[in-house]
Amino acid sequence: MSAPAGLANAPELRPSGAIAPELRAIEGHGFRAPAELAVDRASGTPADRRGRLVRAGLALRERLLAGPRIKGVTSVALATFPYPSRYGLRDALALPWPFLALTNRVFIVRYDDFAGTARTLLVSPSDVDANAETPFFKGLVAQMGRFRRVLEPLLTRRGPDLAAVLAQAGVRPEDVDFITYDHLHTQDLRRWLGPAPLFPRARLLVTRAEWRSVHGLSAPQLPWYCPRGIDGVPDDRVLTFDDGLELGHGVVLVATPGHTEGNHSIVLHGPEGLTVTSENGIAPDSYAPAASSIPGLRAYARRGMDIVLNGNTLERGLDQYLSMVLEKTIAGPSARDPRFPAFLASSELTPVAWAPGLAPGLAYGDLAWGARR
Repeated sequence: MSAPAGLANAPELRPSGAIAPELRAIEGHGFRAPAELAVDRASGTPADRRGRLVRAGLALRERLLAGPRIKGVTSVALATFPYPSRYGLRDALALPWPFLALTNRVFIVRYDDFAGTARTLLVSPSDVDANAETPFFKGLVAQMGRFRRVLEPLLTRRGPDLAAVLAQAGVRPEDVDFITYDHLHTQDLRRWLGPAPLFPRARLLVTRAEWRSVHGLSAPQLPWYCPRGIDGVPDDRVLTFDDGLELGHGVVLVATPGHTEGNHSIVLHGPEGLTVTSENGIAPDSYAPAASSIPGLRAYARRGMDIVLNGNTLERGLDQYLSMVLEKTIAGPSARDPRFPAFLASSELTPVAWAPGLAPGLAYGDLAWGARR
């Protein structure tokens, strides 16, 4: 991958130094460590590893389905933007379009913790303006040159600002308990958690591997992380975990490394059963290519591939494949279309006029499940 314009001069993130302390007293924060996820992901053959993860996923799925649901979730589109097709549908797409469109959403999740306290979790609360400084996307805009005024409105759409989204949902900044992202590509956290934070009480939940990684990135990673995006975020606002974290009734964070070193997925038990959110794939079609109508995906499946990676950096390709198998196992068939798993991409493949033929077989769009408050 060639470096986009401006990368050579892009400042690095905060250098290696003090890393937020590992989350040791899980129960002290009202969390639990899911026993099902204490799985050996390293030893044996890839087939052995897959088998262990499938068994773990089935066990977790069975237990969660037998337990309480979240109180509600609302998701709202914050931005739609172009993304290279060769990354989003890696090796599978049989269309000439160089770009497809993804829509990034924030998920406002309301649940009770294990002590019965009402909690609010924000999943993927993007600061769209600040995130535009991510070198890869900044380079794309620079390549538009004098045509930017024409092309940018054609290729991108802006949703409401996050503060307006929360106000509409009846959520005050001080109501937010936790923030999480499935990974930290493109994210600038300073507005939410920095020296003058919008969310005065919120803590970031992130895998220890991801938080460690962003403190010392290598060249292939740098185009995808927002420069200085974690500057000024105090260590005591960050809680890290390893295999997984059960936040309360119906909410589990599951380590799914591969897309990045410390990728994780968000599992919710809602009115449609279990759903899984991440950016390992960009649509349910990524997990069931044999059922997809996107040109090329069925042929890809006939060649023996049952998963289509979202692979812009391919930090750990085989691990990402196994993580997507785990996600698919936990999610199970979608109540909307059982040909596909109940997977909600945090950045979802979106049909647009400038990339015909790229419509997912199943799309969730904006959600409004359960209680608003």
